[in-house]
Amino acid sequence: MRSAYVTPLVLVAHGSRDPRAARATRALVRAVAAARPGLDVRASYLDHTLPRPGQVLGALEAAGHDRVTMVPLLLTAAYHGRVDVPEAVRSAGVRIPVAVADVLSPVNDLLLAGLRRRLAVAGSGFDGVVLAAAGTRDAAARHTVAEAADALGASLGVPAQVAYASAAAPTGAEAVEALRARGARRIGVASYFLAPGLLHDTVVASALSAGAVAVAAPLEGAPELAALVLRRADAARLSELPAAA
Repeated sequence: MRSAYVTPLVLVAHGSRDPRAARATRALVRAVAAARPGLDVRASYLDHTLPRPGQVLGALEAAGHDRVTMVPLLLTAAYHGRVDVPEAVRSAGVRIPVAVADVLSPVNDLLLAGLRRRLAVAGSGFDGVVLAAAGTRDAAARHTVAEAADALGASLGVPAQVAYASAAAPTGAEAVEALRARGARRIGVASYFLAPGLLHDTVVASALSAGAVAVAAPLEGAPELAALVLRRADAARLSELPAAA
């Protein structure tokens, strides 16, 4: 059996025109590599930023690797996870096997721990929490975000409300107002984002305009996120191994 340390790991981010997003992805690459010394970890992007997944896969094949593991840096299994990532692998034209891991959702112990720690850095004493997310028209993806908000609120012992930057309601301000209607007065905003950018800025500005008192940073290179990436990579790699005789 080949070691997980030998098989390179390619992280696939959505990509953004905002340079902060690529910096966040590079921070996560460093965190994953630090968590597993000796592992070759590389970043790739579906749009806006280079290199593309196909370029990284081609380079790894040319370097003599005989398989690759790929982890999509996505918090829901919406269109990018279902369509764009598999298409990026198909269009790469490489002959080596590529094990594509599951996305980072649904909510799990590591994701929840990362959200809570980021929120604790932002402040304390919250009696309500908004989980700020990018937004999507995909109902299943919205359900995933709602589950994450419920789990975060339950773990904190406070009411929680989802807010979206686009494509779905409620806005950040509407989420804060809904929590105020339930009696919350000190409302914090947790960030269901991997990186900063326009959508993150939009939803948190809306929440702050309605009286939210603190905003957590996106997950970026959080150690919990790095551990989750490795968990997904290991599961994908093991699924590719032949069954024992």
